[in-house]
Amino acid sequence: MKEEILKNLDKPNQLERLYRENKTTFKTEFNLIYPDVKENLTAQVWNERLNYKNEDISWGTSKELIFVIVAAFIAGLIAKIPEFTSIKEDFFYQRNIAFIVFPALASYFLWKQNFQIMKTLVISVAVIISAIYINFLPNYSKSDTLLLACIHLPLLQWAILGFSFMGNNLKNYNKRLDFLRYNGDLVVMTTIILIAGGILTGITIGLFSLIKIEIQEFYFKYIVVWGLAASPIVGTYLVQTNPHLVNRVSPVIAKVFTPLVLITLVIYLIAVMVTGKDPYNDREFLLIFNMLLIGVMAIILFSIAETSKKSESKFAILLLFVLSIVTILVNGIALTAILFRISEWGLTPNRLAVLGGNILILTNLCIVTYWFLKAIKDNYKIENVEKSIAAFLPIYCLWTVFVTFFFPLMFNFK
Repeated sequence: MKEEILKNLDKPNQLERLYRENKTTFKTEFNLIYPDVKENLTAQVWNERLNYKNEDISWGTSKELIFVIVAAFIAGLIAKIPEFTSIKEDFFYQRNIAFIVFPALASYFLWKQNFQIMKTLVISVAVIISAIYINFLPNYSKSDTLLLACIHLPLLQWAILGFSFMGNNLKNYNKRLDFLRYNGDLVVMTTIILIAGGILTGITIGLFSLIKIEIQEFYFKYIVVWGLAASPIVGTYLVQTNPHLVNRVSPVIAKVFTPLVLITLVIYLIAVMVTGKDPYNDREFLLIFNMLLIGVMAIILFSIAETSKKSESKFAILLLFVLSIVTILVNGIALTAILFRISEWGLTPNRLAVLGGNILILTNLCIVTYWFLKAIKDNYKIENVEKSIAAFLPIYCLWTVFVTFFFPLMFNFK
């Protein structure tokens, strides 16, 4: 992108095309090269355009606002299906929780990007097939493959959301990183909305209780459920129309949490050795170990995506490199523990799913760590780290599809 911007500085039409293809990457790369081209009049204009500080909250167009309100209302209706029908809540939420929010978010990006009818149809069919499939799986109370399918289905819907987000740029690594950044920003914005909603809930219930009106049941049954369903949709709308709201928060979170997670992880591993905890024979401990691994991996991905928005910091890259090495160690322990359990007690759906996921994460981590080392030692660009992450996202998606759709058949729905 840098070379393209430099080459087309005197071609306004080409610069505008580059900007519209990938606004986030364009701004990042332009800000990096601007000190070298600040004497150029076109560059000065673009600098003012890209970095103008607009502190006002934008509410978008009336059409966008109506779309978000309708989408939030539909999401709330989907969440209330068990109340309107004879479907049991346990059955419905276990299998369909992903369909409350993800289709609405995907629809938002499809609508915003004016997707072609064929691509919209493909996404719609994928969501419908997923919903039909998961709801018609045999309802065996002790079925491991059913539980695995229910766990992996939200990940599949997240991948479909990514497909919607990237539009016509499916092979564009920068667009994939933009999707990761969007997820980080959405988590921040949704958390703020939920905190504000929690405060409002407490105040409302408290005020009504003072006048002896108990509204808890009604409030939680209707207001809270609709609010929970709507919060990611409203969060997406605010993030997309007001990127400056969280642009300053997400990098701070990445900078603060990366060293904290690294310190916590090292202390935790030392504590594991001191206390003699054994992931090889303790199933619950191994489960927590794997959840820890997934959480740290997510923080690494988010931190890399945020680091790449700024000029490269050697210290930040070094921290992520060390965190990657420690995470590889954690992954190695978990992987050997899983292999030990398989050799001792045989292959089960759960063990195979965890084994496959750990192998994928370990492979991705090794590639990421290699490019981190190159960036530190040989002054390679961090773009290689970003590409190694972006290139791996479809592989995670394929594994999710395999576990969701093929595991139940492979293990006879057991």
